[in-house]
This record gives sequence, C-alpha cells and structure tokens, in this order.
Amino acid sequence: MSTAFPENSADRCELCTSPGGEVLHQAAQFRVVLVDDENYPGFCRVIWSAHVKEVTDLPELDRMLLMDVLWQVEQVVRDVMQPEKINLASFGNMVPHLHWHIIPRYVDDAHFPQPVWGQAQRSPQAASLQVRRERIDGLRAKMQQKLATYP
Repeated sequence: MSTAFPENSADRCELCTSPGGEVLHQAAQFRVVLVDDENYPGFCRVIWSAHVKEVTDLPELDRMLLMDVLWQVEQVVRDVMQPEKINLASFGNMVPHLHWHIIPRYVDDAHFPQPVWGQAQRSPQAASLQVRRERIDGLRAKMQQKLATYP
C-alpha cells in the first residue's frame, strides 16, 4: 500500500512539477536524470514517479524495482565516470518526494572527504572537471542502453 502526501502538496513538489534534471530514462514508475552540477559531472538521480515520501511507502515489488534501478545506475556511473567512490543518498528533507542521489566522488573534488552538501574543502581543478565532463556523452549512452529494458 502506498502512502501519498496530501494532494495539494504534489502541486508544490518540484519533483512532481519538473523533471529534476536532464531525463536519461523515463519508465512508468521512475525516471533517471542527470543533475546539472558544474562541480559534480555524472551526478544522477533516480526519482520515483508517484508522490510518496519513503521507500517503505512502496509495495515490496516496487521497492525491489527501485533498488534494482539504483544499483544499475550506480554501476553505469562507476564504469563511465571512474570515481574513487560513489555516494548514495536519499534524504528528502527539503523535497519530501522519494528520490536517490548517485554522486561520483574524487579525492580532488570540491568537498572530499565531506559530503557534497558540506563545506567545500578546495576549489576543483579545471583540468580534472574537464576530463569528467568529457565522459558525460558516454554516460548518457550507456545509461540509456543499460535501462532500456525498464518500460
């Protein structure tokens, strides 16, 4: 059984009223988007289509689908972006709509080892960012290929 927010809150939810990034794959129950973050090329989100707040609001099969997609997206980001680490996060404190962040992390990124929402530790190097940005077309292509079986 799915517990939805009151109907009027979906009208104000940014993930209900906008894509939340460049849509890489749209399925019936979710979408995968590329986040426009200049410091974190390859930052993706998996966004559940229905306006629910927690993973446990979903029926078991939907939870399994969501987690499977999350792992698929993580694998593509790892393969293409070649990060030192992947950060996975599902907060929803600011936007209480079920979504996951998949963030490639590097020891020379602006916040490492802190979370990307923490205090910056350094200015990112332009050359490193450029290398990562050059991988984005490959990320788009591989993500679309990997997720093609999810209608």
